[in-house]
Amino acid sequence: MTPTSASKIYCPSLTEYQRRLSREVKIGDVPMGGLNPIRVQSMTTVDTMDTLGSVEQTLRMVEAGCEYVRITAPSVKEAQNLLEIKKELRKRGCHVPLIADIHFTPNAAELAARIVEKVRVNPGNYADKKKFDIIEYTDASYQDEVNRIRERFRPLVQICKQYGTAMRIGTNHGSLSDRILSRYGDTPLGMVESALEFLRLCEEENYYDVVLSMKASNTQVMVQAYRLLVQKLDEEGLQPYPLHLGVTEAGEAEDGRIKSAVGIGTLLEDGLGDTVRVSLTEAPEAEAPVAKALIDRYTHRAAEAKPMAAVTEVPIDPFQYHRRVTREVLNMGGQNVPRVMVDISRLVSVEYADLRAVGHLYSAFLDKFQMNDLGADYLYSGQRPVPFMLPNGLKEVVDYSAWLDAGHRPDHFPVLTQAEYAVAAARHPELNFVFHNLASLTSAALQQLREDSTAVVILYTDNAHAMPEIRRAFFELINNGVTNPVIINRQYPELTPEQTQLYAATDVGGLLLDGLGDGVVLSTELLPERPKEEWLQNIDQLNQLSFGILQAARTRMSKTEYISCPSCGRTLFDLQETTAMIRKRTDHLKGVKIGIMGCIVNGPGEMADADYGYVGVGKGKIALYRGQEVIKKSVPEAQAVDQLIELMREDGRWIEPVLLEEPVGV
Repeated sequence: MTPTSASKIYCPSLTEYQRRLSREVKIGDVPMGGLNPIRVQSMTTVDTMDTLGSVEQTLRMVEAGCEYVRITAPSVKEAQNLLEIKKELRKRGCHVPLIADIHFTPNAAELAARIVEKVRVNPGNYADKKKFDIIEYTDASYQDEVNRIRERFRPLVQICKQYGTAMRIGTNHGSLSDRILSRYGDTPLGMVESALEFLRLCEEENYYDVVLSMKASNTQVMVQAYRLLVQKLDEEGLQPYPLHLGVTEAGEAEDGRIKSAVGIGTLLEDGLGDTVRVSLTEAPEAEAPVAKALIDRYTHRAAEAKPMAAVTEVPIDPFQYHRRVTREVLNMGGQNVPRVMVDISRLVSVEYADLRAVGHLYSAFLDKFQMNDLGADYLYSGQRPVPFMLPNGLKEVVDYSAWLDAGHRPDHFPVLTQAEYAVAAARHPELNFVFHNLASLTSAALQQLREDSTAVVILYTDNAHAMPEIRRAFFELINNGVTNPVIINRQYPELTPEQTQLYAATDVGGLLLDGLGDGVVLSTELLPERPKEEWLQNIDQLNQLSFGILQAARTRMSKTEYISCPSCGRTLFDLQETTAMIRKRTDHLKGVKIGIMGCIVNGPGEMADADYGYVGVGKGKIALYRGQEVIKKSVPEAQAVDQLIELMREDGRWIEPVLLEEPVGV
């Protein structure tokens, strides 16, 4: 059953940038929600019992831009030491609000709530349990369990109310309790219900200083859960509580930033979110600048955005992934994975070795190409066709005038402006690309597309409110029965590589999460007089970014995925070093997902849909998982990576890495 348009509303507007007006929550001297700016936060990685280490790291985090600092309190002794950390910070003139992070231990939460400005509880493990058991509940027995948990939670609510302490009810996809999983399954609805059970008790106690989060490592699940949460709050007449946005276990480096932007940026585009935490497997002070860069994009968005017609009919389900139905054109649309097109049109001359930048490596010794996992599908060469035969698996797109001048070559596919397409007599018999934006999708243009089984749309915008305008154009196509495949085109004229990475991941990823888009082409502008090496580096970065966005949105898995937590005071080994070591040994395993978790709290549950898991269970001891089943319980750390590889070998998932030959002259 498809939800009605009225039941699909989860944000103030799908076309006009508006922040959701949430309830203001006091957190020390830095309020969240309401008309306040979107706040930046992160979490310490030092052992909470190391008072001075925690203080020094907190000061570095504040210097980097953190407005709240979260510290783990896995037991009563750590909760008690939060007082010493707070005293030392205040003594040094730092008044940043502190947040205690609690799992499993209600007594630690009740103590911490008397000390810090905010506590975070996870409803999946606060007073519930997870043993991966499927339990048959009657309505009565289920309600008995809910009542038991509520009574265990009630004292914390009363303490928070008494001390003026805020609370985050933070659901994590990977740590849903057996009870929730048994009734709702591993779903966004289960995540939302897990939080609402706790939230309803807060409201019964007239306690409203609550922040909510719906975190997941899977960006599709994460975005769907936040949207559903907002819709459910409104449906039940509950308060519009502030939202804490985050993607759990995003990973490190470029992959972690892309994945965070796909999830967090998609929600920010629709005005959702009151605080952001980017979870990277790096030092916490590296997280704040990324969060700030995501947030700062929306400071002037409302003033910069061009108006567009409102959406009257929502043709997609925002709470469940369904890929837009399209006809197949050559190798695009239908059941094909989304394709990557790379713009090389500004290169004055192209040589064999230059195709390395798009994932096709030429060996002069063998006189042949090898394609790596990030080999582009299409090259756009514009007015300068490549002067040699391209390798298998790589197709060329040229401007329509260049296609005509070259004599309608069958191995070139033309790209036409909308005006050219409207009157073109000559077209390629298999595949023709046509540029469109929202304004050009007139009734006549839509009719022409419907009747052309060779047309693929390249959809672009110059609106600052870019993702929503392209989404609006997709809605126009769907509502008018146009099933041609669509390439999403985004151009970023004057941005740093870091901004391009975050903005493209948001703009393209936000569409892919809703099943919109059959490919991507990204471009930036460099000054024409730049050296060729800089152009090739730029092309290489955009090619890798395109594949990274497709992977982060779970629409094309082209490389190994690492689900690694960002480290905290509970971590039992050096996460950055270990993640780098595992990546070095396994990053050739296309499509395999490996969870790397610092402790059992972020263990089999948090890595959710990983194929294999590497989890700290004690000092120098690692547990290895296949899915959510522990296979080896206490492996010495020095042997753990070898045994992980051996486990993959047993499953037939291991392949030996192949060294691609370096092209001559590179």
